[in-house]
Amino acid sequence: MPAMLSYAVLVLFAIIEMYPIFLMVANSLRDDLDILSNPLGLPTQPQFGNYAEIWERSNFPAYFGNSVYVTGVGVVVLLLISSMAAFYLARFSFRWNKALLMVFMLGLTLPLKLAVVPLFMLMQSLDLLDTRNGLILVLIAERLSFAIFVLYGFFVTLPRDIEEAALVDGANVWQVYWRVAMPVMRPALATVAIVSIVGMWNEFFFPLVFIRSDELRTIPLGMLTIVGEFSTEWALLFAGLTLSSVPMIIAFVVLARQFMEGLTEGIR
Repeated sequence: MPAMLSYAVLVLFAIIEMYPIFLMVANSLRDDLDILSNPLGLPTQPQFGNYAEIWERSNFPAYFGNSVYVTGVGVVVLLLISSMAAFYLARFSFRWNKALLMVFMLGLTLPLKLAVVPLFMLMQSLDLLDTRNGLILVLIAERLSFAIFVLYGFFVTLPRDIEEAALVDGANVWQVYWRVAMPVMRPALATVAIVSIVGMWNEFFFPLVFIRSDELRTIPLGMLTIVGEFSTEWALLFAGLTLSSVPMIIAFVVLARQFMEGLTEGIR
């Protein structure tokens, strides 16, 4: 009975979590009048043309490309920088090791959004306003502390025997990091990657602050063009949101196995 109750609770939570996604997809196949008359209804005559219309009428292809570029480059650079920092902090001892680790951990308690004014002035002085690369740097900085925290915790739990054997065999520190430590760290890297992909892809605040040109907008910011002051084209909005969720679903499917291994290791 307890097992059945547990499964029933899990099914209930799954339905609660999946219903908004189902409603988003269903409304993307309806017209505005149908949505406004019955927001929770199902499409009687699916309007697949909404997807073609959102792609053609708005600057959605540019928004989509910008989101892919910002998220892809940002996550790759974040994983590279954070893994090197975590590896060095976990494997090497120096005078300011603990102090430097605490500085990184402070980023978990102090959101970068609190420093948006000085950050804006810094980006302006570096001529990085209204650039995709400038936005990438900000998004990396926002998530760097979390990534180092997760990867450092995994590095500390790994035995050093294999790394020491590689050093004895003549490998240098970079080779130990890249060829020995990184393959073992795939579950942790997948965990950081999925969390970062979702966060960067859905980021709205920093693109709103640092991006001015319409052709450089990401999807969350670009969707504002559909939301009007007096009216909103709900069908197109839901179609755009549905399209924007596809890359995140693909990323999770690709990294799901490693992600679950990372969660299991964390529980252990």
